[in-house]
Amino acid sequence: MASAMSNDIEVLEKARKSVAADYVPREDEPYMSEQQVNFFRKLLLEWKRSILDASSATLQSLQDGPIREPDLNDRASSEADWGIELRTRDRQRKLIAKIDAALRRIDAGEYGYCEVTGDPIGIRRLIARPVATMTVEAQEAHERREKISRDD
Repeated sequence: MASAMSNDIEVLEKARKSVAADYVPREDEPYMSEQQVNFFRKLLLEWKRSILDASSATLQSLQDGPIREPDLNDRASSEADWGIELRTRDRQRKLIAKIDAALRRIDAGEYGYCEVTGDPIGIRRLIARPVATMTVEAQEAHERREKISRDD
């Protein structure tokens, strides 16, 4: 699980670097200015493209042929590795849905604002997690409510 999370972070960081060559949003600018919105649109599209490229590589590897390890332990290890890879791709499939939702929010003029309170999410949070839909405070409250309902 930690490996999949670090892979997601690496892919996002790579997308961030490729987009941020000319401009990086700052806190002292007007919030969600046209330049900031364009930056986040490019970042989200680049992130999505990177995920799709990685998925294509996985699909190609799967199509190259079944696992044919003669040793049962090697075969089990290979199958476990493929299981982890497929779970990672499933997580990324869900992430693509979140990226698409963020792009729709950009088109609707709602991107960057908390879906619960309507307050600005904040540039630093959006740079760290471009698909964020809530402020840190609203997210923490949501997670507390989730934990309480799970504990019941």
